[in-house]
Amino acid sequence: MNVLYTAEALSTGAGRDGRVATSDGTFALDLAVPKEMGGSGAGTNPEQLFAAGYAACFHSALQAVARGKKVKLEDSSVGGRVQIGPNGDGGYQLSVLLEVVLPGIEAAQAQELADAAHQVCPYSNATRGNIDVTITVSED
Repeated sequence: MNVLYTAEALSTGAGRDGRVATSDGTFALDLAVPKEMGGSGAGTNPEQLFAAGYAACFHSALQAVARGKKVKLEDSSVGGRVQIGPNGDGGYQLSVLLEVVLPGIEAAQAQELADAAHQVCPYSNATRGNIDVTITVSED
């Protein structure tokens, strides 16, 4: 792989009840276990970070695909949900739900753009075959 960029972050403290920060100092957050998992919920968590990263990355891929097809997207959005649960073998697994909203784009074309973005997006390529990713498309 020809590396274009490297992101670096450090987790300190107690993992899910600790802190994360990037090496360049532009990002630092306190972490907390969600209330649903028995924690305080007084901070963000890895699943929220993954949901935000995937949504932003997928949205960027969607914009790039649309530009390549000369389709103008206005007020588009991508919502990300990351779910965590037991995998049945003593560990945990994730699943992802992405909601693509493309106002003013006909349903078939919107689906075509989302499908193409799913092939381009680095998060989609990293998760493909590893976790369930469901993508829904709507006009609004």
